Amino acid sequence: ERTNMDNRDVLYMNTTVLAFLGDTVYETYVRRHVIEKGRFSADLLHRAAVRFVKADAQAFAMKAMMDGLTEEEQNLVKRARNKKISTKPKNADPVVYKWATAFEALVGYLYLSQDHVRMEEIIAEAVEIIEGGK
Repeated sequence: ERTNMDNRDVLYMNTTVLAFLGDTVYETYVRRHVIEKGRFSADLLHRAAVRFVKADAQAFAMKAMMDGLTEEEQNLVKRARNKKISTKPKNADPVVYKWATAFEALVGYLYLSQDHVRMEEIIAEAVEIIEGGK
């Protein structure tokens, strides 16, 4: 049985849960993006996708986008970024990891809020920033 979550419920949801979902949603969009770029061998697809999904790239994009976010989105990002982490991140500086997790939480929030237009804008902007377009 599907329950409709109120946007407020989603906004105040545990940011780790939002990031868990946002990670998958973002990676799916990134995989589509690299396929659309014409990289068809499995190895090339994987290497192209990693560039976008690694913590450094997500953190860089999130910081670059902060000023363009709504107040509600900024508050969510700050809440996610400031959450105490219980595990030591692999291959990432803890501050970078927190920014990357905040980005994923924002994507998860927009996905659960069913604001797919805004979510796709955020993802497209992140991809553009990571590709060096901004």
